Amino acid sequence: MVVNPASGGGAALARVDPVATILRAAGAEVDVVRSRDPDHARAEVGAAIDAGRQVVACGGDGMLASVAGAVVSAGAVVSAGACLGIIPSGRGNDFARQLGLLDGGVEEIARVLLEGKPTPVDVLRADDRVVLGSVYAGVDSLASEIVDGARRLPGPVQYPYAAVRSLLTYRPTRYRITVDDSTAETDAYSVVVANSGYYGKGMHVAPTAEVDDGILDVIVIPKASRFTLIRRLPRIYAGSHLAIPGVDVLRGTSVTLSSRDPVTAYGDGERLQPLPVAVTVQPGALHVLLP
Repeated sequence: MVVNPASGGGAALARVDPVATILRAAGAEVDVVRSRDPDHARAEVGAAIDAGRQVVACGGDGMLASVAGAVVSAGAVVSAGACLGIIPSGRGNDFARQLGLLDGGVEEIARVLLEGKPTPVDVLRADDRVVLGSVYAGVDSLASEIVDGARRLPGPVQYPYAAVRSLLTYRPTRYRITVDDSTAETDAYSVVVANSGYYGKGMHVAPTAEVDDGILDVIVIPKASRFTLIRRLPRIYAGSHLAIPGVDVLRGTSVTLSSRDPVTAYGDGERLQPLPVAVTVQPGALHVLLP
């Protein structure tokens, strides 16, 4: 088990120990490793896979993506494909939400780790980074930056606070979006390249996205007044915003995104790079233990 001690304000450490206790009682040999940084986590994952051991990531979306990247790389050199177990314990847990892994307590998590079936899911490749849920740029990447600086706020209000504050301060820009061989330019608040349907701690931004269809869903949130966007924010949580005129959904297997003004792309809550960014889908590249 590779755990990020900082995930969820310490929630990862609080959750990993009881799960490990249940696994050991069932006869499993369990080692818990506290990750010092992404490079350390990747090294631990590589060593575990080389030793033929099951890898479990305990943390939030960024932690899962970091560990998954190492598992995907290792899967290219092992015959059956490496597999990832998940103990969701971050602030957002959006990829775990998409996979249906947030419904039970520690007993259910342990049961999935002991009895779950390795299930192939797609991953995104954003230039040289593996992303599980989505790559996004615009008002939502500003919101991720604000969340990173809002750790003193209570966990339940961090994402809503960041969403409203970013909407009040962000100015839309012109994006150039190439999906496969088709290119369009549009003035927008945000562009989301989605593998999973959720981001921002439960916002159902891409309700048509599936993690096993080999397709990227590109959601374009058009330029509008700040008041209109704030008023429509609940519809993004509900996933009903696709019916709003001007909200576009594009689909393909590769996306290149650039912008007229400087915008930083984020993936799974982690900073990636300033635009432009190229995103491709790798179908079935990762196996995850699921019920």
